[in-house]
Amino acid sequence: MVENLSLEWRNILKEEFQKPYFKELEQFVENAYSNEICFPEKKHVFEAFNQCSLADVKVVLLGQDPYHDLGQAHGLSFSVLEGVKHPPSLKNIFKELETDVGFMVPDSGNLSHWAKQGVLLLNATLTVEVHKAGSHQKKGWEKFTDAVIKKISEDCENVVFLLWGGYAQKKGKKIDATKHWILTSGHPSPLSANRGYWFGNKHFSKTNAFLKSKNKTEINW
Repeated sequence: MVENLSLEWRNILKEEFQKPYFKELEQFVENAYSNEICFPEKKHVFEAFNQCSLADVKVVLLGQDPYHDLGQAHGLSFSVLEGVKHPPSLKNIFKELETDVGFMVPDSGNLSHWAKQGVLLLNATLTVEVHKAGSHQKKGWEKFTDAVIKKISEDCENVVFLLWGGYAQKKGKKIDATKHWILTSGHPSPLSANRGYWFGNKHFSKTNAFLKSKNKTEINW
C-alpha cells in the first residue's frame, strides 16, 4: 500500500509505518480490497499526498472519508474526477465560493488544481467500502491522519486548517494554534448547510487574506 505514496512523504512518515497499528491497518486494507469493492482505487489512496508535498502545504482541507458511490472518489477530499456529477457537499462548496469570491462554478468537480497550489485535500479515513459510508473508520486511518496533521503542525508555519463539521474539528487538538490559523464551520453536506451552519462562512476569502498577510501566494480557487 505504502508503495503508492511519494518517496518524500514515505521518508517523512517512515516511523509511522513501523508502528503495530499501521501494520494492522495495511492488512485490513489488503483484505478489504481483495474481498470487496472499495474506493478510491488502491493506487489513488495516497493521492492527496502525491499531489501536495509537505514543503508546499499552505492549506489543509479535512474531509471525513471518501465518497462511497461508484466512480466518485479519487483520493482527494471532496473532489471527483471529470465527468462525474458533483456530489451534494461539493455543490455547496461551489455555492459558497460563488458568493464569497465571485467563483464561476465549473463543469468539473476535480480539485487537483487546488492540491497543486498547496491545498492538502485530506480525508480522516482514506478508504471506504462501496455504498457503506464510514465502513473503514476506526481501523487505524484516524491515527495515521492524526500523525500527519501533527507533523504539519510541527514542521510548517502559517498553515490554514479548514475544519468543517464536528468530525474534522476533533482533529484540531493536534494543531498548534499559535503557529497556524484554524477556521471552523458546519459541514457543507446538505444536512448541516441547510440548517445555516455552512453558508456564509467566507472561508475561501479568509484563507487568502491570511496567506496574503503572511506573504504567501493566494489560492486561485
